[in-house]
Amino acid sequence: MDLLSPITNFPGVGEKTALKLAKLSIFTPYDLLTHIPVRYQDRTRLSFASHCQAGEEVCLKGTLSSIKNQFTKTGRFIQVATFTDSSGSISVIWFNQIYLARNHRNPCEVYLFGKVDFLFGKKITLISPDVELVTPENPIHNLGFIPVYPETAGLTSKWLRNKSRQLLSAILPTNPIPLPPEYPSWQESISQIHYPKSLTGLPQYKNRLEIDELVIHILGGLIQKKERLKKATAPKMSIDQKKLTAFIKSLSFTLTPSQNQSLQEILFDLTRNIPMNRLLEGDVGSGKTIVAAISAFIAHLNGYRTLFLAPTQILATQHHQTLTQFFTPFNIEVGLLTSNSKLQSSNLPIIVGTHSILSKTNIFTQVGLIVIDEQHKFGVLQRNQAAQIGESPHILTMTATPIPRSIALTLYGDLDLSVLYKRENQNDRVKTWLVPEKKRDKSYIWITDQIKNTGIQAFIVCPFIDPTESAASVKSATSEFARLTKIFTHLKLGLLHGRLKSAEKNTVMADFKSKRLDLLVCTPVVEVGIDVPNANIILVEDADRFGLAQLHQLRGRVGRGEKEAYCLLFSSKDTSRLQILTTTYSGLELAEADLKMRGPGQIYGTLQHGFIPFKIASFTKPELIIKAKSIAETLLPDLPEYPLLKKLVEQLKIPGYDTSS
Repeated sequence: MDLLSPITNFPGVGEKTALKLAKLSIFTPYDLLTHIPVRYQDRTRLSFASHCQAGEEVCLKGTLSSIKNQFTKTGRFIQVATFTDSSGSISVIWFNQIYLARNHRNPCEVYLFGKVDFLFGKKITLISPDVELVTPENPIHNLGFIPVYPETAGLTSKWLRNKSRQLLSAILPTNPIPLPPEYPSWQESISQIHYPKSLTGLPQYKNRLEIDELVIHILGGLIQKKERLKKATAPKMSIDQKKLTAFIKSLSFTLTPSQNQSLQEILFDLTRNIPMNRLLEGDVGSGKTIVAAISAFIAHLNGYRTLFLAPTQILATQHHQTLTQFFTPFNIEVGLLTSNSKLQSSNLPIIVGTHSILSKTNIFTQVGLIVIDEQHKFGVLQRNQAAQIGESPHILTMTATPIPRSIALTLYGDLDLSVLYKRENQNDRVKTWLVPEKKRDKSYIWITDQIKNTGIQAFIVCPFIDPTESAASVKSATSEFARLTKIFTHLKLGLLHGRLKSAEKNTVMADFKSKRLDLLVCTPVVEVGIDVPNANIILVEDADRFGLAQLHQLRGRVGRGEKEAYCLLFSSKDTSRLQILTTTYSGLELAEADLKMRGPGQIYGTLQHGFIPFKIASFTKPELIIKAKSIAETLLPDLPEYPLLKKLVEQLKIPGYDTSS
């Protein structure tokens, strides 16, 4: 039996059935074997007919006789029979199953499994039980831990049990994925996962099959990286240690241990002609920008240009100002390119910009490094477009909260990871509360008191700029600004959103930073690039409409000063998903939680969310992922020696992967 042949090659599976199986992502015999049960019914103990009690589920073995089709007084078509064993007998009834009387005309020995109840309130009866003939072979549907599978219309667990049993008896001993000997064999694991001898031993077999699936996908990531590196040659840079030390000493602060460690990892990548593809992860305030700036300095010393991409004009402008401060003492000019800011020269050594840079890729030469900040704000295709600028530049992406896809890519091996940690004395505890609607008015009074008594400022974030008919109940910045102006009568309010002209945005932000405004009503445009140490309250409307990563970013706008900070989350919907924000302040931990709830997106496609179609494995068991990655790295050089595994990897349809190699 070829496990990867079309499922229609398997006896009893025609084109119509194949269409139904496709809904369960079953296209081959291998897919059928790895379509594992979601639960098991315990039918391990036989009962006796005379001992049956109403309300219990029982498994019986005995003789079925006198099956008849009857009409009830109410016009229902039923099948009635008598079941007898050594203890006595019990009545049995089915509804609208005419074939039973035809298939069991003579008394026959059977297993029955079903629920016992009083028929029409009078006679104790076994209601609509499963029926299985007693044969010399072990029973499939009774007397054991019986698998219950994910089903679809026209394909029941009973059908799937029959086919999986046939397939298990048909396949030759095989080991499609060669795991180390400490793991149970593939055949034993498949057999036990479908028909376990006990439920206590199941975890080891499920773990084996989870690792199998992870190995297949991790091999896909390793191959993708191998193909990418095989076709590209990046600028190989040298490190002038004397000038590097001078640059670092010019800073007004010392680098943290994690900044030094991450910098060494990046510099090592830059000294190779293999294109760097590294994610620099660090919470707000951990110092990602200076690590990127030092990397850009090294690129400049080697005669290469750095492009610094930011998702918003506000963040691009802030990066331009920050980098200018770092580089001015070394006479290195930093350019700015946005939709409202024209670049004076494309020959500047460092250019900061928004997506506008991607529309002018042809004007840049000698690009050796591309830094993408808040990388989750750039789509997959946009990041790929950035990687095509020049001749295979090194890519450094940065984020305060990696989206699940980024974590997935890191685990797969296509993306290297460096992590920054905050300074020990840095306060990252922003008190976060889920606020019910009934406490809205009291919250406004509390915010007013906090602003008046402590002199702090506050953000109020709304999902939309203007009201929308499709989501009439969702707060919008413009309508809330008008409404709140009448509530906070003794405070000065400002309005900030993405449709304002650049000059207007700058004026509003300047007023807020200089404390001429007490409260800023805004959209998530403030998610990144806003640094106002005196802002210590942020209220987020309709928080359920935001991902955990985005809420963490918004929360990072406050608590940048010495005073205590607060984040208030309003939501009229289920807030159970948001509860984690009240106890978790680590961007990486929140990303892992997002990963469990949202999934990592398509590894080889362009979607940013949604679950990889894993049938057995998940991303919630890091210990298995680590083991699977180690196994995959060991198997990669010898992959051609395992033809079935090689075909399974090929089915991932990895871009650029030559299946003939």
